[in-house]
Amino acid sequence: QVQLVESGGGSVEEGGSLRISCSASEDIYCMAWFRQVPGTEREGVAYITAGDSTSFINSVKGRFTISRDKAKNTLYLQMNSLKPEDTAMYYCAARPGGMCNLARNSFKYWGQGTQVTVSS
Repeated sequence: QVQLVESGGGSVEEGGSLRISCSASEDIYCMAWFRQVPGTEREGVAYITAGDSTSFINSVKGRFTISRDKAKNTLYLQMNSLKPEDTAMYYCAARPGGMCNLARNSFKYWGQGTQVTVSS
């Protein structure tokens, strides 16, 4: 069982930056960040493969960067130029194989989430 623990969430003003982290108990092929606002479906934000291929949803392209430190088994999401609509609970997710994508149901392991709040 892979354990994922997020950290680094918080409150920031519009236009600000924040980096959230996800510590994994082991190296795993595909890792991603999802976010969820209460009452809505969990939305995929970005993923990264073991080979460092990345993909982002359109609304965060050019503002967010996903990266991973394989030596530390840690996933990061650097969020710049934050907007109030980025406010959500952010979840780390991982899957051991298959095609890496942002299909929520394809991820086997999930963290507990870290809250990001952007005020205008």
